[in-house]
Amino acid sequence: MGAGHDHGSHGHNHGPGHVHGSANQRRLGIAALITAVFMVAEAIGGVLTGSLALVADAAHMFTDAVSLGFAWWAFRLAGADPTEKRTFGNRRLPVLVAFANAIAIFMITAFILIEAAERFQEPVTVLAGPMLVVAVAGLIANIVSFLVLMGGHKESLNVRGALIHVAGDLLGSIAAIVAAGVILATGWMPIDPILSVLVGLLILRSAIKLCRESGHILLEGTPAGLEPGRVRTVLEGHIEGVAAVRHVHVWALDENRPLITLNVVLEDDADGFRTIAAVKARIKSELGVDHTTVEIDPPDIGHGAQAPRGAAT
Repeated sequence: MGAGHDHGSHGHNHGPGHVHGSANQRRLGIAALITAVFMVAEAIGGVLTGSLALVADAAHMFTDAVSLGFAWWAFRLAGADPTEKRTFGNRRLPVLVAFANAIAIFMITAFILIEAAERFQEPVTVLAGPMLVVAVAGLIANIVSFLVLMGGHKESLNVRGALIHVAGDLLGSIAAIVAAGVILATGWMPIDPILSVLVGLLILRSAIKLCRESGHILLEGTPAGLEPGRVRTVLEGHIEGVAAVRHVHVWALDENRPLITLNVVLEDDADGFRTIAAVKARIKSELGVDHTTVEIDPPDIGHGAQAPRGAAT
């Protein structure tokens, strides 16, 4: 009667959620393929025309192609059955991929900014006509990818994240078109590195957010709205038989799967099994968490140092 463990909906469900996952996987695959093809086209066009704006947009499209590809791959692997070595399966794989993608974006952004600084000092002649053609083709590709993803299941963070990336690509293509137009109209070459810097900063902003959110999960940070104090407030005084709630730990397996462990002290003559069930039911109804581990503490255990998480599982 010492501990109760609830896997809730961790069973293998192949109903509507599985259907949405398959559709989203297909949409991500199409968007990744389109982005990758036009990333190559823009990179070649940037080199041939001398346009840093095109190279910057190609770099942005590269990170997005990788992100979309890994998101597609993660959909394939995330549903794998748990094993003895991976009791949660591959549920955290998309988070790890997101963190690695953020690091790659930092490196590419640094390259763009350094190259732009060099071009401010030594301007490079840009072939604005071919640059405009390539930029327009890239814009069309980004619009197609955006429309493909718009039809995805909006509850999927993978799909919403992909939409944000493709929207960034749209802005990058627009920046390249504007740069080509300005050069054609005025011959003013500095517009190319100026707009490439703006695209680089756009990428950097997205990378910082991606790194912060994925790193928080990897470090087992507390999900927003599930702070231990709130968990105690939801339980204490609301569950018959619970005298105190201690050692609350909250973290997340991925963006959608929070987990809670906690210890409770029972009131005299309380039924342990019934109380554990009531604690889990209230956490699920009030906080939406369906994976909770509850351990019963004897009343004479002090309120001192927090027990390690392993003690509550």
